[in-house]
Amino acid sequence: MVDSGPSPRPEVLATPFDQHGALDYRELEHANLNPEHMLDFSVNSNPYGPSPAVREVLENVPLDRYPDRESLALRRALSAHWRIPTGQILTANGTSELIWLTALAFVRPGDVVWIAGPTFGEYARAASLMGARIETWTAPRETGFAVDAGQIDESLARTRPRLAFLCTPNNPTGALTPPEAIQTWAAAHPNTLFVIDEAYIQFVDGLASAANLGAENVLVLRSMTKDYALAGLRLGYALGNEAVIGALARVQPPWSVNALAQAAGVAALGDQHHLCESMRRLRQAKPPLVDGLHALGLPPLPSATHYFLVKVGDGAAFRRALMSKHTLVRDCASFGLPDYVRIATRRPEENARLLAAIQETRR
Repeated sequence: MVDSGPSPRPEVLATPFDQHGALDYRELEHANLNPEHMLDFSVNSNPYGPSPAVREVLENVPLDRYPDRESLALRRALSAHWRIPTGQILTANGTSELIWLTALAFVRPGDVVWIAGPTFGEYARAASLMGARIETWTAPRETGFAVDAGQIDESLARTRPRLAFLCTPNNPTGALTPPEAIQTWAAAHPNTLFVIDEAYIQFVDGLASAANLGAENVLVLRSMTKDYALAGLRLGYALGNEAVIGALARVQPPWSVNALAQAAGVAALGDQHHLCESMRRLRQAKPPLVDGLHALGLPPLPSATHYFLVKVGDGAAFRRALMSKHTLVRDCASFGLPDYVRIATRRPEENARLLAAIQETRR
């Protein structure tokens, strides 16, 4: 008799991997495509790159020393930026880690976890691995996936979740949820922890953060990989009351945020001019790209952000055709939208290359 060895928890085997944007190096290798030649519209990051101050500070980070386990310098910089105590801030290896920490700290087997969809798949994946029962409210296609506060009211009242995940601006739709609606839901459901993912909020001019609501049961997740262009270093942080932040800290692996990421975060926060200028240029670059797609018969759905959905019929085939032209868009099948792709605005000259590539694939 052959010993099959120890078996993982049933939830592990029942929870598939989620598809994400960005370059898949194995896929590119199989297609004999050089990653250095790919123009990536599949990620929603700042295409103008990080602040020059980031590159300067990284040269002086000692690599033979363990990083600060508590990210004190970075948390103090964030504390000054937000004007809140450091005890209400936790840094992490991107918002993805924060999603997993939240599930690990708060979800018990059988708990209801509510998710506003279509959205980022890691919310459901992390919760499912903890044995949660997933309840999803899905924004209707006929309204362009706009948030319907009344429908969400009803869904929350019916499901009474332990955790509620909501992304605003939403990925992949770019739809916004007003902070006052979040405040209403948090007050109506005090036993629910509302996890508000604001990874893309900086891409919307003047949008207020749910962190300003002061609600004890609202946890805000922020990414520095997108707006500050630090994706290669992986950096994010959470804002919430000290009890919630303390619970996340208890389940976080030690040295989760490496020394390079911590130093880069401090430098990036110190150069708000670079961030604001990047966002301004990106907002200016979006309308010509949208107009160009309209001219090609591919009208994007309305979006508050620099990224948007485009209905193309067969998203996977559309992606493959563009990939052969060294251009990458996001196939949205993993969001339950196989007939859409998501495109993120880049620099004007890069947007022109995308439009030309789409035109070439139609010849």
